[in-house]
Amino acid sequence: MEKKIITISREFGSGGRTIGRMVAERLGIPFYDKELVDQIALESGFAPKFVEEHGEHSPGNSLFSYAFAPQGVPGVMNGMSTADFLWNIQCSVILQLAEKGPCVIVGRNADYILKDRDDVLHTYIHADKEFRADRIVRLYGESEKSPEARLNEKDKRRRVNYQHYTGRNWGQAQNYDLCLDTGVLGVDQCTDIIVGVVEKSKK
Repeated sequence: MEKKIITISREFGSGGRTIGRMVAERLGIPFYDKELVDQIALESGFAPKFVEEHGEHSPGNSLFSYAFAPQGVPGVMNGMSTADFLWNIQCSVILQLAEKGPCVIVGRNADYILKDRDDVLHTYIHADKEFRADRIVRLYGESEKSPEARLNEKDKRRRVNYQHYTGRNWGQAQNYDLCLDTGVLGVDQCTDIIVGVVEKSKK
C-alpha cells in the first residue's frame, strides 16, 4: 500500500518538527503543524495560543487551564469538557486533512486518529536527553528552568494527553512503523529514511 500521509510523533527537542518540514518539502506535499493549530482554532473558536498550549497537553479542568480561551466559552460544551471538545475538533480537522490528499502531520495524536488508514506511515522521533537538551538551548535559548526540566515537563504533558485520549502508551514502538533516534542518525538521515520508505511504497 502506497504511503501518502506521514505522521510525526516526537519527543520535545528531538527535531521531529524539522524532519516533518524537510520530508514535506522533499515530497512536495503540504506540511501541517502551525497550520493545523490555526485550523483547529478556527473551527473550535479557541484562541490559537490556547490550542497550541493544550492540544497536546494533559487535559485539565481548572479555570486556570482556560486562561487563553476566548471570552464567554463555557467549561462544558454539549455536555463535554473544554478538553474533550477540543479533542473532538482536533480529530475532525485531522481526518479532513487526510482526506484532502498526501501530507505530513506533526503531533496532535495524529498517529492514533489515523490508525485505521492503510496509506499512512506513522513515525516516532526520539533522542537521548543530552542531545535534546543541547538542541533546545541552541534553538530556544536558556530559561529559568533547566533544559532537563523543560524536557521532562513537556514530554510528561504529551504522554498524559496521549494516554488519556488513546488508551495507548506514548512512544511505544508497536504504535509506529518507524522509530528513529536523531541523536544517533541525525536529522538529515532520518529525513532520508522516511522519504525513502514513502518513495519505495509507490513502486
